[in-house]
Amino acid sequence: MKHFIPLGALFTVPALPALAAEEGQGEGFMGGLAYAASDPVTFVAFLALVVFLLIAARMGAFKTILGGLDARSSAIAAELEEARNLRERAAEALALAERRQQDADKEAEAMIDQAKADAKQIMAEARKDIADRMVRREALAESRIARAETEATEQVRRAAADAAISAARRILSEDTGVDQFESAAREIDRALS
Repeated sequence: MKHFIPLGALFTVPALPALAAEEGQGEGFMGGLAYAASDPVTFVAFLALVVFLLIAARMGAFKTILGGLDARSSAIAAELEEARNLRERAAEALALAERRQQDADKEAEAMIDQAKADAKQIMAEARKDIADRMVRREALAESRIARAETEATEQVRRAAADAAISAARRILSEDTGVDQFESAAREIDRALS
């Protein structure tokens, strides 16, 4: 049946110029066919094309071409599916990386906050330690000063007592007629000055 349709079309080709004359010279598809039928070179080329297409159809060229196109279409669909899967995996990996980055940022912030709190605590302890040391040093200095004052007072007392004793001895040994008390007081005054 397939062979008879193109052959039937070949038998109608000689009637095309009359059909083209009715529609208008060279207009539309039918006008193009009428021109092809009126020009012998174009007509022979048209017939050769029709015969070639019939032979190609009989040999299965169209099935091979369509099969190749179907195979190529399937390969492209598989590549698209693989690309879609890769894209989904990449999106999952990106989301995981972003979550890890956020977790790392939170952990870093927590570490910084902890370090600041530790630094504040260390500074407070250092200030307290310095204040305690200053109080201890001040107390030590005050006790040393008090001890030095006590020692100086004792030395002054000893010196005054020694001067008084020596003055009293001199007065008693030298001057018996003068009031001994006044003389001793003057001697003590001289020794202390």
